[in-house]
Amino acid sequence: AMLRLRLLTWDVKDTLLRLRQPVGQSYAAEARAHGLQVQPEALGRSFRDVYGAQSRRFPNYGHGQGLSSRQWWLDVIKKSFRLSGVQDEAALTKLAEKLYHDYCSSDNWEMLPGAAETLRRCRELGFRMGIVSNFDSRLEVILLQCNLRHHFEFVLTSEAAGFAKPDGRIFEQALRLGGVRPEQAAHIGDDYSRDYRAARAAGMHSFLLRAAGQAEGPQVPPEHVLPTLSHLLTRIEK
Repeated sequence: AMLRLRLLTWDVKDTLLRLRQPVGQSYAAEARAHGLQVQPEALGRSFRDVYGAQSRRFPNYGHGQGLSSRQWWLDVIKKSFRLSGVQDEAALTKLAEKLYHDYCSSDNWEMLPGAAETLRRCRELGFRMGIVSNFDSRLEVILLQCNLRHHFEFVLTSEAAGFAKPDGRIFEQALRLGGVRPEQAAHIGDDYSRDYRAARAAGMHSFLLRAAGQAEGPQVPPEHVLPTLSHLLTRIEK
């Protein structure tokens, strides 16, 4: 059946952009520049633990709990280093500020294969485009730095929306911003529950980016799976 799509919404992290290197490596390199020796793998593990705990305690960057996303992140960075044995509070404050700003830059992000070309083709085909991402307010700057911002009519972060995927309300806001009904929109992302299932629950179409060799998750109809971003065009060509 022909999809009568007018709007495409996109996840960002691990859909359009990915980190150039693991967080532990980036953090450890920055620590070295400040004269601190920290083991990258240990720092990576600390970061995962701290990030998980902070996300459970203060979901969506502490929205509605009196935290700014900047403060949320500064806390995560400092706690990650503390857990890895760094005690120098003055150095931690400098490190946290520096890393918070460094992740705005294209030095830390790279495009996934096929991203630029697929976005360009989608626009040529006349689709309207928006971002729906569980990200903080730095996302606008990151997309500008990575030369992707111009593809999108709107960038809706969970911080700005006040709701994080899989909450259907963030998709409802995106549909309002795009001025379309749910069945006229499709969402593209790499996470089964936050992207694929959540968008479909909101009445939208959805495609799941699932690279070959990735651990097989829940069953998804093959025509909804994208082995690469370039496969999207064959699914939606008007």
